[in-house]
Amino acid sequence: MFSTSDTNLEQRTQQIGRDLLDRARSGFWWGRKSTYEEWFLQRMMSSDDLRIAALRFVDVLPALDDDRDLAKHLHEYFKDITIPLLPGKLTRWGLDRAGRGQNAGTIARIVRSLANRTATRFIAGNNIATAQHALHRLHRQGMGFTLDLLGEAVVSETEARTYQQQYLDLLKGLAPVVQQWGAQPQLDQLSGRPAPRLNLSVKISALYSQMKAVDPDHSAQRLKEELRPILREGRRLGAFITLDMESYDTKDITLRVFREILTEPEFIDWPDVGIAMQAYLRDTAGDIERVIAFAHQRGTPFLVRLVRGAYWDYECVIAAQNGWANPVWSRKPDTDACYEHCLGLLMRAYPHVETAVATHNVRSLARATALAERLKLHPDNYEVQMLYGMADVLKHRTVEAGQRLRVYVPFGELIPGMAYLVRRLLENTGSQSFLRMGFAEDLPTQQLLAAPQPTTDVAAPPSVKGATTVFSANHATPGTHAGKGGGGLSSETFTNESPRRFTEAGERDAFAAALDDVRSRLGLHLPLQIAGEPVEAAEKLTSINPADPQQVVGTTGSAGEREADAAVAAANRAFSEWSATPARERARLLYHLADLLRQRRDEFAAWEVFEAGKPWKEADGDVCEAIDFINYYARRAVQLEQPTELHVPGETNDYIYEPRGPGVAIAPWNFPLAIPVGMSIAPVAAGNTVVLKPAPQAPIVTGLFAQLVREAGIPEGVYNFLPGGDEAGKALVRHKDVHFIAFTGSEAAGTQINRVASDVPENQNHLKHVIAEMGGKNAIIIDTDADLDDAVLGTAYSAFGYAGQKCSACSRVIVVGDNYEPFLKRLTEAAASLKVGPADDPGTIVGPVIDEDGYNRINATIDEAARHHQLALRVKTDHLPTGYFIGPTIFADVDPASTLAQDEIFGPVLAVMKADSFDHALQLANGTRFALTGGVYSRSPANLAKARRAFRVGNLYLNRKITGAMVNRQPFAGFKMSGTNSKAGGPDYLLHFLEPRTITENTIRRGFSPDIIQ
Repeated sequence: MFSTSDTNLEQRTQQIGRDLLDRARSGFWWGRKSTYEEWFLQRMMSSDDLRIAALRFVDVLPALDDDRDLAKHLHEYFKDITIPLLPGKLTRWGLDRAGRGQNAGTIARIVRSLANRTATRFIAGNNIATAQHALHRLHRQGMGFTLDLLGEAVVSETEARTYQQQYLDLLKGLAPVVQQWGAQPQLDQLSGRPAPRLNLSVKISALYSQMKAVDPDHSAQRLKEELRPILREGRRLGAFITLDMESYDTKDITLRVFREILTEPEFIDWPDVGIAMQAYLRDTAGDIERVIAFAHQRGTPFLVRLVRGAYWDYECVIAAQNGWANPVWSRKPDTDACYEHCLGLLMRAYPHVETAVATHNVRSLARATALAERLKLHPDNYEVQMLYGMADVLKHRTVEAGQRLRVYVPFGELIPGMAYLVRRLLENTGSQSFLRMGFAEDLPTQQLLAAPQPTTDVAAPPSVKGATTVFSANHATPGTHAGKGGGGLSSETFTNESPRRFTEAGERDAFAAALDDVRSRLGLHLPLQIAGEPVEAAEKLTSINPADPQQVVGTTGSAGEREADAAVAAANRAFSEWSATPARERARLLYHLADLLRQRRDEFAAWEVFEAGKPWKEADGDVCEAIDFINYYARRAVQLEQPTELHVPGETNDYIYEPRGPGVAIAPWNFPLAIPVGMSIAPVAAGNTVVLKPAPQAPIVTGLFAQLVREAGIPEGVYNFLPGGDEAGKALVRHKDVHFIAFTGSEAAGTQINRVASDVPENQNHLKHVIAEMGGKNAIIIDTDADLDDAVLGTAYSAFGYAGQKCSACSRVIVVGDNYEPFLKRLTEAAASLKVGPADDPGTIVGPVIDEDGYNRINATIDEAARHHQLALRVKTDHLPTGYFIGPTIFADVDPASTLAQDEIFGPVLAVMKADSFDHALQLANGTRFALTGGVYSRSPANLAKARRAFRVGNLYLNRKITGAMVNRQPFAGFKMSGTNSKAGGPDYLLHFLEPRTITENTIRRGFSPDIIQ
């Protein structure tokens, strides 16, 4: 084991590092700022505002074909920022003219020229012919290469096959070219064997569009199928293939594919293959130890490219958003220390593992050289790798020192390469970037070469479960909240329950075990629950698995009018005592309820898989939301119990809230736990009592929750479980003792409830309060400058996730201008790639629709629409022998006034239409009787601002999918015919279950007031 405590090794590292820095600083390139793009990058380093604006503009630039559009975006991004193009006043004058569309052609030429010059600094070319010139130049300079085909995302299997073919074409096209180059002894030998000149880096995520952590078995199988032809061709042509490492979610699948495919007979004895490993991950030291063990077992060496990692910002943000432990080291010294530790592990593993030291960090390069000397490794026993366009002086000095060096060379079209370019620019301009720190003339050598001082033991990193997030100080980062661990009230801070990431085998195994357990319990019977007691009804409801209608999930009693009257009477009896219970005591019981649900989280999610056809992640998310509702509403009730005081001399004024009385929650089936729990627990938290009537299609999950309510110690009669049909629902709505009705469901049922509730029967001395959510016809607008990778994926999952059975689902897409055809093509291919199947299959995205009635209604709607509109896609489900499966269906060129574009379908059916302009798109988006959710994909700050003002929906999502609202973050509801906009999961929701009162007292007695003494 080598560490910074090894004095001799550290001294040698310092000596080598000083020598390398001295030679670099004396080089012709040191400090040179002779090109405009270099000067521009230096200016970007000095201003955070400029860097952010420039990176965002660079990101959108490839989509701006029109000169006036480019000038408009330039003005939008930089109008409030000083940019180093021209002197200040002249720059402002030019930007103002750009904003008005004047001189757009001249401005566009200048900007594109600068962008292209900057891009070619990092990207070698856009085809094989142009790339080979750059590669040959590197070879003549004594540098090898590994070629990276640009492109960050594939959204469909069509695109994945295209990428596979491009890799194959690269191998076939370059193999005969590189063989004609002259000899380079420093490059042509690797550990005593001929070293391939042709070297290709492969992103395996580009080979299969449905690669998912939740489904590693199928993902690995498909990836190996697509990777084998590339490896075979590479071996046949004498090439070297390295698998790149990408996001944390796909790390374990990548490692698994690497291990499994290299033990197959045709590849087990092939040494010219490698894998990248990322030192910024907390798992990497352990992963490398396992990779080394695999190398010993395999018997044939392979290469490990050790990098720091290029997705640090992304990993931190995604972890913070979801409340996951941060998988990356949050401090640069920890990453640096991990890099050196892993470097020692790898170099000691020679000859079983050959190491590629991928870095621009001078200290890391010096450390590698010192380790090689200690281990008596020859320069051809390992190699150094650096990025194309970065640290060129270090490259030349490394080659001059006799060390093998390989350059990571991206090539491809500018548009798919932009994400790579942005990462490179981030690395060049970030405050802790290795290039910036390694070449800053004002930093002393001692600082540049200082040994990293980690805050933890990187040699034995903690499990990711125990890791912390880097954003906790400045972001609303999820973490442990007061409701966990016994439901204490030490803090009123709310944090969302973290969804399963399913990257860990333990999570997947636990969920699979829960499915097996529930599968063994299918067919159970749950009675009604009235006043805390089980009550049998004369009739029964039967819940079936929509993926297998012959499979009975369970049965419940089916209440009629008599049972409805009994349930309301029980709630009425319990109201007096429960409403007088202090909010903190009610909250204590609810926190305990949330803890009980958390302990059985996988079990409840598994019931949803069978009863509602919810795929794994959807089911887990639904249980998380139920836990969130309980904790959030409990906290909010405590806050609202505190009176608002406004006192003046001689008078006190108190504004207080009191519970309304017994009420009813009539819930839907599509979120079989979260919505029923939210609708019923909110009034309970506020001090009311409730009768919950679940949807007949999904009563089992709610019945099990009702048992949990009783187990949590909530008094009898406060929470009553009453499954049933229309008879029970109508009886509850018209009952004279019901004070409020919370409803989520269809427009027809919601409007009928409003009509009935507005009638005041004899002996009813109050008006019923109705909270109704009634669906939508939700639109996503795709602007001319939208990121189509994000827009296609976001639209596909918004429209077809859970078979489109969400009131928030996208059912209309409005595409602006020339983006229409490319977007439609990619969307249909992406939708066709989504897996349709039973929800217990972890790879399923599109499960069954809920029942036979829905199945027949949706299919009839599709058949009728196909007579009037262009059917762009209808995914067949003939391969599924049972179940109510309907594949993703897309109609193109839809008339905005048609029934297809106006009426809610509640299934996987999407209407695509074209708009002439962004304003026209907003007009179309607002052109229905609904106003629930909507979305916009645009990179125009002005259009996003316009959408905020003019896109009239309850929940508007910009540059993300429009489903998946989270408690507290995105309070959810809509207006117009989408409902009463009561915002479930928001600060105002409990007010619907409370009556406000004002109490004023005159404190003056015959001229005397206590205020005088006080």
